[in-house]
Amino acid sequence: MIEALLVLLVFQLAGEAITHAAALPLPGPVLGLVLFAIALKTWPALAKKVSTVAHGILRNLSLLFVPAGVGVVQHADLVVHQWLPILGALVVSTALTLVITALTFVGVRRLMGERNDPGEGSAA
Repeated sequence: MIEALLVLLVFQLAGEAITHAAALPLPGPVLGLVLFAIALKTWPALAKKVSTVAHGILRNLSLLFVPAGVGVVQHADLVVHQWLPILGALVVSTALTLVITALTFVGVRRLMGERNDPGEGSAA
């Protein structure tokens, strides 16, 4: 378990180090996650090593949202004064997320060779 946690933290640290050293406008953990995905594809045995710990972290993922919720409550006065820009950011980011997710899904489907819609089939 400690070894699996160490693997996950090393990838996060590598991402942080690379983004800091190269002054990339990208969060270090995001780059670490990309590096981790590449490592999983390159060394499939790595997935078995970190699987239990990763599932444990994912089962408790909702706990990571508690600090953000506390921050919103702590700065409620700012939210009251800045509600319109916050609402705009939420609407735009939600719309962008939906569009990008749909485009990603279509692209992956094409890469996988499934070009027909699931509802389409040969007429019998």
